[in-house]
Amino acid sequence: MPRHRTLQVPVLLWLTLVWLMLWRDFSLGNAAFGFVVALAVCLFFPLPPLRMHLRVRPLPLAWLVLRFLWDVVVSSLLVARATLGPTKNLRNAVVEVNLKTPSDFVLTVVAEMICLIPGSLAVEARRSTHTLFFHAFDVRDEAGVEVFRQRVLAQERRVVKAFGTRIDHLEEAPA
Repeated sequence: MPRHRTLQVPVLLWLTLVWLMLWRDFSLGNAAFGFVVALAVCLFFPLPPLRMHLRVRPLPLAWLVLRFLWDVVVSSLLVARATLGPTKNLRNAVVEVNLKTPSDFVLTVVAEMICLIPGSLAVEARRSTHTLFFHAFDVRDEAGVEVFRQRVLAQERRVVKAFGTRIDHLEEAPA
């Protein structure tokens, strides 16, 4: 049974722009050839359509960015102190975090933002259960695991406030 393929114009335009930037030649001929290459990529390697109904909220977005930058600075200092300070027995952990919202977009943004903060790395993402697994640096006990988990959930709340849909807000509300 043949699959119904629809061309996604934004993806087509984005791939054409990437082609032009890679070649550093913005001539009409290069743009036309880049468009043909982008068309071939879209036809031979189709992606499922993205259904993103984002509402960007400027104030929560500003708070998300400021808090993210603060977390990066503080974590950088903590990791530097732990690695450059006197040697001690550092203990790490893999932490499971069940996100409250069903959005793939929120799952991806939270995972990426946490990965960009020094001392943490996403190990696995389970889309079916909206679960993320992180490797956390210098986590000594169960209390440290819970602190890390709460940091991730707080980040999820900030992402939902900045970008989430009404459904995301309903899902994150405590039951």
